[in-house]
Amino acid sequence: MKTNKRQVHDFWNQAACGELLLMRGDSLKEQFANQMRLRYEWEPEILSFAQFDKYEGRRVLEIGVGLGADHQKWAEAGAVLSGIDLTERAIEFTSKRLNCFGLQSDLRIADAEHLPLADASFDVVYSWGVLLYCPDMFKAVSEVWRVLKPGGEALIMLYHKHSLVGYMLWVRYGLLKLRPFRSLDDIYFHHLESRGTQAFTTGQVKEFFRQFSSVEITINLCHADLLTSAAGQRHRGVLLDIARRLWPRWIISRCFRNHGLFMKIKAVK
Repeated sequence: MKTNKRQVHDFWNQAACGELLLMRGDSLKEQFANQMRLRYEWEPEILSFAQFDKYEGRRVLEIGVGLGADHQKWAEAGAVLSGIDLTERAIEFTSKRLNCFGLQSDLRIADAEHLPLADASFDVVYSWGVLLYCPDMFKAVSEVWRVLKPGGEALIMLYHKHSLVGYMLWVRYGLLKLRPFRSLDDIYFHHLESRGTQAFTTGQVKEFFRQFSSVEITINLCHADLLTSAAGQRHRGVLLDIARRLWPRWIISRCFRNHGLFMKIKAVK
């Protein structure tokens, strides 16, 4: 299986991540404020992971700006900010968002495997659930390493292969389709988000980040594993609604805490 960047681009250029679920309100400013509120209600781990306020005056690059909520937080914290995205739609949304709130960033349409940025130019490279769409993860992580200053930090979230989300997708698209031997890699690739979505083991991540001087990996259950939010842009249905009502969250939280979808990586160059 090989990720097709054009298919990834076209999927997310139709609607940026969360756009169909979250962009509600009368004015554009209200829509952005509502989207930010819901984003951090559903994914509060972003705030403790990114620690936006810690990086005032530091040079920060975000890879994959999406609807721009995290980018806004970096800008409000006083970071010297740059951002890239593969899609025109995300750059347009994020530009409008920053304009609404009187904030600034150097925003560009660019490919994470070929960053149009100078060596050793950033204190922080941040990316939440985006690099996993890159066909060549070694190249993408190498680019993160290249643009970081010595001692700079990479704050990256990738999807964890052995997650409750993956198991649920396997039941739906493997077991119930009478294809029980479908691999999790194949399931993620075809059924989670855009075609080409990838999820990784901690061992794979350590290999991707082997150039870095230190790597810290944390896995946590998220709203998707616990079925506490609306599903992603592709998933709807009666079975999912029933599962959401019956899901044994307290058992999962106690017994499957290492089977979350979000794999948070802090790496130092």
